[in-house]
Amino acid sequence: MKWDSTSMRYGTLLLTATGLVNQLLGFVYRILLSRLVGAEVMGLYQLVMPVFSVLLSVTAIGLTAAVANLTAQYRALGRETAAEQVLRRCLVLLVCLLALPTLALILLADPISVYILGDARTRLGLLLLPPCVLLTGVENLHKHAFYGAGLVRPPAFSEVLEQVVRTAAVLGLLLLFLPQNPERTVGLIVAGMVICEVFSACTLTTLWHRQRRGGGAPEPGRVLDRRIAKVALPVAATALLGNLMGSACAVLIPQKLVAGGMEVSQAVSSFGVMFGMSLPMLGLPTAFISALGLVLMPRLSQAAALGRWEEVRRRVSGAMLATSVLMLPAMALLSVLGPDLAVLLFRETAAGAFLPPLAVSVALSCYRSVLACSLNGVGRQAAAARNALIAGAAELGLTALTVGIPGVGLKGYVAAALVSELLGVCLNLVSLCRCAGLRPEFFRWLTAPGLAAVLMGLDVNLLFHILQDRGLSKGGSGVVCLVFGALIYLAALSAQGISLGELLGVKKKRV
Repeated sequence: MKWDSTSMRYGTLLLTATGLVNQLLGFVYRILLSRLVGAEVMGLYQLVMPVFSVLLSVTAIGLTAAVANLTAQYRALGRETAAEQVLRRCLVLLVCLLALPTLALILLADPISVYILGDARTRLGLLLLPPCVLLTGVENLHKHAFYGAGLVRPPAFSEVLEQVVRTAAVLGLLLLFLPQNPERTVGLIVAGMVICEVFSACTLTTLWHRQRRGGGAPEPGRVLDRRIAKVALPVAATALLGNLMGSACAVLIPQKLVAGGMEVSQAVSSFGVMFGMSLPMLGLPTAFISALGLVLMPRLSQAAALGRWEEVRRRVSGAMLATSVLMLPAMALLSVLGPDLAVLLFRETAAGAFLPPLAVSVALSCYRSVLACSLNGVGRQAAAARNALIAGAAELGLTALTVGIPGVGLKGYVAAALVSELLGVCLNLVSLCRCAGLRPEFFRWLTAPGLAAVLMGLDVNLLFHILQDRGLSKGGSGVVCLVFGALIYLAALSAQGISLGELLGVKKKRV
């Protein structure tokens, strides 16, 4: 069977494949990084990264959504010139929006590092963030212009090369200049990120200019500005407030752990283990969700612009099913094999703590992401923003209330993440049902894949311990369990009427 290279299925599978390669490379990079610098420096690095996320949300995230949506809409209407205008205008806006935050960060790096982040050793990393944000913004705007145009191959392969360059740049700088004090070590990591973003921004800009083409009527400047603002402002506001709450949560956790009786270094290390090791390990399979979202939103935007609401409902339903079929077994496997995998990869037994509840939280975050992407695609950015803020506020509030209680610690954050993600899924689903007339298919979306994943997890857990008792190595046991679990899962899905061939589009859906 030959797939259309501009189809949603082709784009999703290509981005998933390259995303998995990228995730694996990033995972190896994180393992090597954690071994080079240790848990405490990883914790300091994790304190700096929320500031990076906040700066991106202020400057680039809303603009990237506008570029993807409007490029898709203008191209659907044959207005290539207007699509080019969107990217040019958003690049100018990016530079303008970054100027004031850069000045503020340069002037206030000391008080931000001491009084907000709670550790003066983050100062050098903060000062190196603005060029990294600018280059990342340029890269992402061009990347989303490709996605809006339905061209996924250039950004997909650029991401893989970007990860290779990042790994080489960061690890190369560390190998050349270590040992250093923790502040300079964090600075070296961020400097390596800047080198990587120079490569990515230049590559994608060159590729975009080679393929662009004109045609159709241009959009008047004021009309274009209003259309960009209509998409970008709600998305940017959501991202900003969400990242502010996420950053507050990240800064709050070590401080609350100290209030609960931990030493400062132990609190920073515990924070670094969970956010720099455990959660990234669980996030490894989520490359599919990122790929799906990048392809799904422009497609929904096109369908909604043309009034094809049945197509919208069909695409959303397919996306929810695909999310369940791929994410639930992955989380089940990591819940069972994750503790041993964490010790093998990170040499850190604490990285295997809390994996089952965290796996549930990651699975819920995948559903929430797909539903939020669908809301943005059909023009309901305000609803997606409201729901994200409510869920984020719930997580922040519960974290503040529970993490500082002696004997609770990080368990409080895990509980807060579960409640927040479940609330976000429910709110997004209700909003999408109201605006698109979507009817939830709970058995097909959740019950059937969930039961198959639970059965697989129980069987794999039993088999893993049997193989260990018989003397097989952990690596060998893991490989056998992976193959056995995949066969059990596919058989359980088939018994409930869900065909993997149907999901991949090589077999027609039964009526």
